[in-house]
Amino acid sequence: MRPNQLLVRCYAKRDGDLWVAFCLDFSLGAQANSLEEAKQKLDEQIREYVYDALAGEDREHAEYLLNRRAPLAYWLRYWGIRAAFKLSRMVTPHSSRQVNSKPFNEVLPMVPAVC
Repeated sequence: MRPNQLLVRCYAKRDGDLWVAFCLDFSLGAQANSLEEAKQKLDEQIREYVYDALAGEDREHAEYLLNRRAPLAYWLRYWGIRAAFKLSRMVTPHSSRQVNSKPFNEVLPMVPAVC
């Protein structure tokens, strides 16, 4: 990660026929029919959220919005999914089994403000 980027922790899980993706650092969520689509929707939501907090109409609430974390239950689920995912990759590294949950990170490029 470069110094001008922000890394936010996320996970996605299958819920019936849908994939639900969560961003723990901003307490955001998105759902879609596929994992990639859910991740893409969450990525767009994160970018808009951060923009609104830093430069948009929610600037006056930026400190709160950028420090709004998901509840503890979501963090525990994230760490459990992350541990299970790493363990399954160690046991069967090239497995083609179906994944029902996956941890991932989103990287936001941070652009310095022009004054």
